[in-house]
Amino acid sequence: MRDELAIVERIQRELQDVRWPGPEEIRSRARRRSQRRIVVATVVLALAGASAAAVAAPRTSPPLAQPAASASPTRHEITTDALLQPADLSQQVDVQLSQSGLGEPVMLDQLLGACRTSQGRSNGWQNSILSRSQTFVPKRAAPIRTQSTALVTQDLFRLVPEAAIQLLATLDDVVAPCADWVSVGGYKAGDATGTGMATHRWAVVQRGFAGDGAALLRHTGTQPVDQKTGEPIGAAPRPTTTAVVRVGDLITVLRMEQAGTELDLRRLAEVAARRMCAAANPAC
Repeated sequence: MRDELAIVERIQRELQDVRWPGPEEIRSRARRRSQRRIVVATVVLALAGASAAAVAAPRTSPPLAQPAASASPTRHEITTDALLQPADLSQQVDVQLSQSGLGEPVMLDQLLGACRTSQGRSNGWQNSILSRSQTFVPKRAAPIRTQSTALVTQDLFRLVPEAAIQLLATLDDVVAPCADWVSVGGYKAGDATGTGMATHRWAVVQRGFAGDGAALLRHTGTQPVDQKTGEPIGAAPRPTTTAVVRVGDLITVLRMEQAGTELDLRRLAEVAARRMCAAANPAC
């Protein structure tokens, strides 16, 4: 009995040292592994910090053809040196939440996909063959990090070559239906509940600054307000920009999660394009 108690006490001590991921980290990992598409039912508050309901919907974009069997398998692997490295950033960072996947959709902006599907359209995403994702966080003493502490997130995808070319060529068409989208949905902020509304806009603002093709996709949103009273809800969203870069059959999607300018994002995208060269098919 004494031995059994000693074992229990040891387990209890060791459990105290276990690093339990935070809710945001768990959701981030699940998003990369999941094959579901997430449609945000109350997207009006998605950028306002209030809680919003989300429901799963079946993927609407058809899978793309797989590469020819004669292609060399070593050219399909995405090695870690094709990703951005900590030395590429202007401050000391750690790599957190590194993932890889098969057949993942090249999701440019989750809310943009929700805008398209709310209009009865496909979400517009291409399917990849392989993918790697990583998040950079500041180098700190704190043992637990979450997605909210991120500096930069990067998704790197290998596609069928024709699909990689098409992704950038058709980006304006993907964005066009959401140039001026009014979203309406229920919200809960503190003790207050109601129906809110906001206007979201997406636009391709720059092209051709890196790799074999590149684009900056900018999202802006108005202050969410209560549909009945017109009172503002939550915090006003700040504009966000996503960089999309192609090198050969590779596509990378870059976001700066904390304060950073579009010029900073462009410079980082240029570095990412150079890193992609060795793994691209054909190589640079």
